[in-house]
Amino acid sequence: MNKNRCPWAIGPLDIEYHDNEWGRETHNDQMLFEYLILEGMQAGLSWSIILKKRENFKRAFDNFDYNICANYTDEYLESLRQDASIIRNKLKIYSVRKNAIVFLKVQKEFGSFDKYIWGFTDYKKINNKLESYKDAASESELSTRISKDLKKRGFSFVGSTIIYSYMQAIGMINDHEKGCFCYKECC
Repeated sequence: MNKNRCPWAIGPLDIEYHDNEWGRETHNDQMLFEYLILEGMQAGLSWSIILKKRENFKRAFDNFDYNICANYTDEYLESLRQDASIIRNKLKIYSVRKNAIVFLKVQKEFGSFDKYIWGFTDYKKINNKLESYKDAASESELSTRISKDLKKRGFSFVGSTIIYSYMQAIGMINDHEKGCFCYKECC
């Protein structure tokens, strides 16, 4: 049986991600860190590329264990720049360590990153009720506010557009089309 999906979910990896992850509320700090890193890696690239390389990112970044990532040496990060199975951009690779360090500081301050990030919406999902995904925003006042706060704390690759995508990924925003079978599941 064919399911109605958001139009961007075309290939097998896109469909798997769309059907099982995108727009689903995420409250696990490790997953929140993974999505934050993957969204930063995606900057300037297609999400399909990131999904194809996701398992390689997990391997390279110790399954996105921010405790391990925070302690990466320059030598290790430089070695990753030779790994063709991931995005080899120096700034993006080094941002993993930097973001892990700041992530741990946020956890210490708020008790969890989940409490920090979801606090921006009073722990409620924003349901945009889109008729068409073409109407989805690429950023919002909220994503800009979160982006500014993240940058002030020292995070990298957290511009307003990246954070809007992050908010969609972690289910903070439901931007599934109303005709998509996931729409009601993600409300």
